[in-house]
Amino acid sequence: MTRSGKCLCGAVGLTIRDMNPDFGACHCKMCQRWAGSAYMSLTVPAETISFEGAENIGRYQSSEWAERAWCKVCGSNLWYQVTAEGPYSGAYHIPVGLLDDTTGLSIEREFFVDKKIECLPFAGGREQFDTAAMMKMFGADE
Repeated sequence: MTRSGKCLCGAVGLTIRDMNPDFGACHCKMCQRWAGSAYMSLTVPAETISFEGAENIGRYQSSEWAERAWCKVCGSNLWYQVTAEGPYSGAYHIPVGLLDDTTGLSIEREFFVDKKIECLPFAGGREQFDTAAMMKMFGADE
C-alpha cells in the first residue's frame, strides 16, 4: 500500500511505500501538548518514506531518545522519531492526518494509557502500554 500526504500548507510532502495500515495513539504529556490530545500515528521504517520540501522541516530533540519535526511554514506536525540506539531507532511516526487517503487504517495500540485524557475514551479493544512499560521499552527513567 503506497500513500501520499502533506502538511497543511503543502510545503512538505511525503510518500510512504509498503505502508502498514495499523497505527497507534500516544497519550504521554509531551504528545498531548504537541498534538492537542492523543498523537495518532503510523510507524514507518525510514527506508519506506521519502519527503519533499526538506528545507521547510524544523526539528526538536524532545527527549533523550527522540525528536519531533514540523513544517516551518505552517507549523504542522510531521513526525516523531526515535533517535536512540535500539530496536525502535530510526522509524518515523507519521500523524495519520497528514495522509491524503486514510481509508483502511486501523488503530491497534495505545501508549502511556495511564496518562490518557480522562474524557477521551477510545472504543474497542487494542494492545495497551502504561508509562512503566514504555520507559522500560526505551531504557529510560520515569
